[in-house]
Amino acid sequence: MAARAPSGYRSKEGSAVLAAPQPSTIHIEGSLSVTAAVRPARCPSQAPLDALVSGFVGSSSPELLLNAVRRRFDTTGHPRELGVVVVASAGNNKGRGADVLAAEGLVTRMIYGWTGSCPGYLKLIKENKMQAWNIPLGVASHIIRDVAARRPGPVTHVGLGTFIDPREKGGKVNSVTTQDLVHLVKLGGREYLWYQAPERIGVALLRGTSADLDGNVSFEREAIYADQLNQAMAAHNSGGVVLVQVERLVERGSIPTKSVHLPGALVDKIVVAPPELHPQTLAPPLAYDGSLSGEWRRPLSDIEGLPLNERAVIAHRAMLEIDTPNAVVNLGVGMPEGVAVMVATHSHQNPHAASVTLTTEVGAFGGIPGGGLKFGTSHNAAALVPTATMIDFYNGGGVDMACLGMAEVDPEGNVNVSNFGGGRMPGCGGFIDISQTAKKVVFVGTFTSGGLQVAVEGGRLVVRQEGRVRKFVKSVFEKTFVASSAGGRPILYVTERAVFRLTHQGLVLEEVAPGIDLERQVLALMDFKPLVAHPGLAGQSGDAWKPNQDFKAQDNIPSKEATAKLGDVDKVTPRDEIGAAKQQMEQDRGQTFTSATGEGITKRPG
Repeated sequence: MAARAPSGYRSKEGSAVLAAPQPSTIHIEGSLSVTAAVRPARCPSQAPLDALVSGFVGSSSPELLLNAVRRRFDTTGHPRELGVVVVASAGNNKGRGADVLAAEGLVTRMIYGWTGSCPGYLKLIKENKMQAWNIPLGVASHIIRDVAARRPGPVTHVGLGTFIDPREKGGKVNSVTTQDLVHLVKLGGREYLWYQAPERIGVALLRGTSADLDGNVSFEREAIYADQLNQAMAAHNSGGVVLVQVERLVERGSIPTKSVHLPGALVDKIVVAPPELHPQTLAPPLAYDGSLSGEWRRPLSDIEGLPLNERAVIAHRAMLEIDTPNAVVNLGVGMPEGVAVMVATHSHQNPHAASVTLTTEVGAFGGIPGGGLKFGTSHNAAALVPTATMIDFYNGGGVDMACLGMAEVDPEGNVNVSNFGGGRMPGCGGFIDISQTAKKVVFVGTFTSGGLQVAVEGGRLVVRQEGRVRKFVKSVFEKTFVASSAGGRPILYVTERAVFRLTHQGLVLEEVAPGIDLERQVLALMDFKPLVAHPGLAGQSGDAWKPNQDFKAQDNIPSKEATAKLGDVDKVTPRDEIGAAKQQMEQDRGQTFTSATGEGITKRPG
């Protein structure tokens, strides 16, 4: 089909781009090359404009397009008062990526799952210069899909009881945000949340790898698919414009049918970006990594192990909680990322970990998930799917175990990871989607923060400097995980010195690392007194707290068939006295716990 330019689009010299058998090219400020679109633009200029921007944490940012929008705003004052819907905005914490649009007056409304790598947005939110709603990442993804399908928005149990619930904050994150986008509804006598979707999307700014002359786009060098197909459909079906930046143009028919991710029928313009504005991820040194796109496989021995510190101790202990063969596991951002490294380096200590399938909410199955600005990607992934598809799988209970971070924990077991006050509100990300649906949840984090320094000496944990900030507090700043949603699922809280379990009475202290004084280094540093599993807990040790110092990755991880013959993890990592007490506690539903104050409290059956 012949490409056709949208009406009214002009080059720097002011001449209109004419329809032609080959896409015409527009040069803007000597750097921006735009091919003509496959159909006229249909966006009515008088309607409020909501925009979709591709990217996830640090990956797949359409930087050339974003820079062009910002440059135009700085020069002409337009466009103005955009609304943006982002699942997890891509940035580098220093102003690149989606943060380019964080200018007063340019963006005035934002619906986001996570925006921690874009401090410019957070500054505008803190200063009440834009309205903002934080909603679960997976719900944001499904909102985009629902706009494409012209549905009113997702109806789901995800978010009930948390700060997303309209009976709490309704996801509003500052005082200028007053409109209700989250509504409590009842269906069949059960409570759900209805997340109201925007009526239309005016523009989608996307990216891919190759585009042919009909506008078909492939993603062969991209690390993720994210939501880009649904973003394109949402803008197209709203009468909006779809702009896609790519590395290169190729001839018609050059891209195999099954390799096309964005059909040309959805695409209005193609932008050919220079390499410096089209990095695979924004993680230094901005080099292309074929193990993230599936072009090649990276030897696991190349994965750098963790130094023997608090992160290694926590990650090792969390890895041992993978207790079923062939488990599907999700790992959160931050501290949980270390579990992926432990699977690569220490899975020989847990055959269930050796057979695990690690996943990311953005859509990666298998491999070793990336960390930092590569979060969401995966080295040597077995498959990549769109984010909305992965969230469907998660919502249906597909995750056997989730390992997520924790910044604050209260006596009931509620957790905050989304808002720390003082403008530090990166958002909940996929935390709520995952923590409310995974079959088992392991929260991980240091016991205190702000200057904590520990060492492992002779198999014992030594606290050389205590953190200034307590994490186990009387009340969390906001509820990102609400304990009442546990529904009988195993919920654990793993730190470098202690492990807690959620029960009907609240938190129960089950394990203390060797070398740690129970009263002085655990109980005295909590704003509440937890239950203690048994009086002899203090001073006990076990293999769970002894990660060996050989952190070389294992290239020859046994197959699922081989690990199935190895038996239970207990044969590899024998239970110590703490583990035996834990097992007995789980068997005895009417056990009496001993509180930190010495009181006997009987656990309710069921």
